[in-house]
Amino acid sequence: MNCVICKQGETVPGKTTVTLNRGPTTVIVKDVPAEVCRDCGEYYLSEPVSEWLLERADHAAESGTEVEILRYAAYGGPYRDCRPTSPCGGRRRSCR
Repeated sequence: MNCVICKQGETVPGKTTVTLNRGPTTVIVKDVPAEVCRDCGEYYLSEPVSEWLLERADHAAESGTEVEILRYAAYGGPYRDCRPTSPCGGRRRSCR
């Protein structure tokens, strides 16, 4: 795929760090699988990964977390289950 930002680079499978903010909450997720531009470093996430990241940020904000730092592979990404004791009670799609 050609990069839509720099218009020159090709994307290749790789990993990136994603930072999301929800009000006073900041969630940083390292080693997120993505298509990364060889030239400018812009990254593109798959839909399941994007959904998991957004839900994780919402989950952290709802629980009142100020800063959360995760490693995607260690946490399990969109295929890891939350616990019923989580603030969402296991109701989020990523928790089921």
